[in-house]
Amino acid sequence: MIAAAVGGILLASVTLYAVLGGADFGAGLWDLLAGGDRRGQAPRRLIDESITPVWEGNHVWLVFDLVIFWTGFPLAFAAVMTVTALPLWLALAGIVLRGAGFAFRHEAQGLRMQRALGATFAFSSLLTPFFMGTVIGAIATGQVPAGATHASLAAWTSATSLLTGFVFTGACGYLAAVYLVGEAARSGDGRLQVYFARRAQAAGIVTGALSLATLAELHSSNPALFNRLDGRALPLVIVAGLCGLAVVALLAAGRRGGIRVIAALGVAAVIWGWGVAQYPVLLPGTNVTLSNAGAPNTTLAAIVVVFIAAVVLVGPSFALLFWLHGRRLLQADEAPVLAAASAHQAQPSRGVQAAPATRATALVLVAADALVRALARRRGRLQPGPESVSSREQEKSRAHLVHRFRRRRARPHWRR
Repeated sequence: MIAAAVGGILLASVTLYAVLGGADFGAGLWDLLAGGDRRGQAPRRLIDESITPVWEGNHVWLVFDLVIFWTGFPLAFAAVMTVTALPLWLALAGIVLRGAGFAFRHEAQGLRMQRALGATFAFSSLLTPFFMGTVIGAIATGQVPAGATHASLAAWTSATSLLTGFVFTGACGYLAAVYLVGEAARSGDGRLQVYFARRAQAAGIVTGALSLATLAELHSSNPALFNRLDGRALPLVIVAGLCGLAVVALLAAGRRGGIRVIAALGVAAVIWGWGVAQYPVLLPGTNVTLSNAGAPNTTLAAIVVVFIAAVVLVGPSFALLFWLHGRRLLQADEAPVLAAASAHQAQPSRGVQAAPATRATALVLVAADALVRALARRRGRLQPGPESVSSREQEKSRAHLVHRFRRRRARPHWRR
């Protein structure tokens, strides 16, 4: 029973990474297809504004997935990591290159370097979901034997595995386009709403066709799993299909309300449909199940406790992050405070070096300032307008915050 609970926790964390981190990878697809510098400037700017505050935080769920899988089901973890080592390394390379390209393209000076780093970000955003999909395809088709001792190229290059990789890539692009429709609506840009709505519809149709092709191929590669998808997991498969059709129909009708939730629900239904169809087997084609391949019950119980702690601690943090981001309070509003803090940090006293905690303190103060000002606006104490008294109060609040930051700066370390 506790092994099944841990399996459900693992599937839930995979779902969170798919609907949150997957959209970040999909944004790279639309960055790649945005066109030249002039034509693609507006879409790329919206992509940057949308994923900059959250793209690093979403990788928390990937770390959570790996730790739960490794700790809770070490035998299955070892087999998967051995047989599909190459696509996993390629997926990891995509994560690293994507982050580097995204971060450094904003700091590069020359146009050629900016283009090279932008291309790195875009292409590597496709590597990770594709190769992760091939790994899932290898597991689903029973190509990962228990007690594997060497990697296998054939395991993840079958037709089902490759199709699953394309489904993953398409689903990420679909989620990203749907989310970006909402971001464009929030910024009041009607042209970008139409732009990403069309791409969301195209991605939804292509991903749906790829999903049907994958199911048809799975019928021959793993009939047992296909029969369970067509049996006990059929309600989830139907939910996934209906969600996709609903999003496409709503976008065609020009209605934007609720499409994010529906799209995320559709992707989640696909993941849970796979999990329900495969339950209780961890590695199809073997006798490795949740019960006989799990860690000792004490370890599994500890995982449940850690999950509850993560819900209590990490959940509110993510809620605050998305709340601030949804109200566009993590964009340019914090620039004066952060710029002042950075300038102060860049000029330490002679003979001393600024403490490492300074940057973290500045970011905490920025977040606190954004939250306080958002609450104040809601209560009606701050009104927009460059000439209003409340605007001067905001400037005084920022100056006071910088002054507090300077006073609370950690004691510097003497240079040796």
